[in-house]
Amino acid sequence: MDVDLRQLRAFLAVADELHFGRAAERLRIAQPALSQQIRRTERDLGVDLFVRTSRSVALTAAGRVLQGRARSLLDQAARDVDEVVRVGRGEAGRLDVGFVVSALPLGPIERVQAFRQQYPLVRVELTEGYSSSLLARIVRGELDLAVLRDPDPDLAVRFLPFRRERFVAAVPHGHRLAERASIRGTELVDDPFVFFPAVAGAVATERNLAPVVVEGRRPEVVQEATTWATVLHLVGAGLGVTVAPESATLAAPDTVVLLPLQDDPARSELVWAVRADDDREILRNFIAATEH
Repeated sequence: MDVDLRQLRAFLAVADELHFGRAAERLRIAQPALSQQIRRTERDLGVDLFVRTSRSVALTAAGRVLQGRARSLLDQAARDVDEVVRVGRGEAGRLDVGFVVSALPLGPIERVQAFRQQYPLVRVELTEGYSSSLLARIVRGELDLAVLRDPDPDLAVRFLPFRRERFVAAVPHGHRLAERASIRGTELVDDPFVFFPAVAGAVATERNLAPVVVEGRRPEVVQEATTWATVLHLVGAGLGVTVAPESATLAAPDTVVLLPLQDDPARSELVWAVRADDDREILRNFIAATEH
């Protein structure tokens, strides 16, 4: 048996109207063509669907069953086609979005929410991590996009600017510079440093330490930590000092003193990262919905 959707629509029109003339008008086809289509459907199924007389048309038992099934099948087909179209237009589907925690105060999740409100049929899944690990997951296709901080360049990924911000110094209470209104980053070059491990990325490391490096001299990292919150708590405990992006210090503990850096051109850059070859409409919609 090979009954297509056009045959089901023709059958349903006659079943609803119980009149070939009105059904033909509803379908905007000639009545003889409709009668031929119904006979073909009955032949394909091997059963009579209608009892016809010169004065009336009635459904057989098989016709009554098919009437309910045909309506359900056509409704499901319409939903399926609509879903295909919405996915093609980027209005439905799924987005896997990564983010670095230090970016949260600058509003990337609010932008995700703005997209969710505009495209409620898109399921957005959020994942946090290092810039370097999130970047690797984008390249592998495990994430669709992510907001990263100072990522290393990768030809497989394109970066879209999000925010730029200053660095600030963080020292413990009682530090020799703690009472100053501001300092030069190079004044910390001989202090023990609390910092991220090298796996966080070469660009992130060099950019973050740039305010402190002077004449080739670099600070000695005596303690590593995997989040800015941990770094700042270790600074507050007196293990060393650090330099951090401004937004990463908003939740610094009371044991930490934050100091603006004088004449420091270095900036931390947050970017949205997507695969270079990923030109899906859903990503275009996300970028358009989250641009301010």
